[in-house]
Amino acid sequence: MVDARLPDGGRINVVIPPLALEGPVVSIRKFRKDPLKPEDLLGLGTMSEEIGALIDSAVRARCNILVSGGTSSGKTSLLNAMAYHIPTTERVITIEDTAELSLNHPHVVRLESRPGGFEGTGVVTIRELLRNSLRMRPDRIIVGEVRGGEVLEMLQAMSTGHDGSMGTIHASSPRECLYRLEMLAGFAGFQGSEVSLRRQITNAIDFIVQIGRLSNGKRRILSITEVTGLGDNIISTQELYRYEPYVGPDGEEVDRWTALGLQPHSPKLARMRNSEGGGMDGGMTGFGGGGRFHV
Repeated sequence: MVDARLPDGGRINVVIPPLALEGPVVSIRKFRKDPLKPEDLLGLGTMSEEIGALIDSAVRARCNILVSGGTSSGKTSLLNAMAYHIPTTERVITIEDTAELSLNHPHVVRLESRPGGFEGTGVVTIRELLRNSLRMRPDRIIVGEVRGGEVLEMLQAMSTGHDGSMGTIHASSPRECLYRLEMLAGFAGFQGSEVSLRRQITNAIDFIVQIGRLSNGKRRILSITEVTGLGDNIISTQELYRYEPYVGPDGEEVDRWTALGLQPHSPKLARMRNSEGGGMDGGMTGFGGGGRFHV
């Protein structure tokens, strides 16, 4: 069994007998030469202009964001596109198990974990890379996928001065994303109480962007959810946008995102809008009216 990187940056996975019972199996994953930009996602219908504006504002305001979704839902492509909104003056460190991110940014340090040699020697985990990255003066840290003990270091980094950090996580809904963070932290040996862990999560995560792959193969942002606080030992959230397609007159499914009429609570967004002279609604169309937007 082999997992390796191709010269063009793609990935190849090979499994041969006796592990593959019916003969060798080769899986090749190719990546775009030009990573998707935010405007590309708009053109593909992955999101609406209003959602794009919210993501732009949230990234520039240094909100901490998790992209949640299933396998092959487009999490990494969305994360890569979101990074286009990071100011070029900031130093960004990306940490991945398998290098897939390709940020169009002048100050990027790319780190990749190492599985180790034949006897398991020389292993370097994402958790170890994340710990070390804190000594590298990052403005933001981007974790390709959160799926192990590195969740503790990520939450700590997000809560202690590395605002604007981002990552992806494998989860089927925003609420499942929060449950998974708790589960991973428990497996990693978190020593505090349940309420202290949930408080740390609410202090660290500002927004969860849920993305999914539809039955027709199209990828769509399904919801934008804000983490608003902790009450009665339950993490409180509010959904700002929801994907609600409808069937048009010709029988074709039409994309539609519903703005649920809620203003973001994030003080980071408020500070940025006030500093830009836009007030609470500056540059944030689509909030407060519960309207429906079409693409």
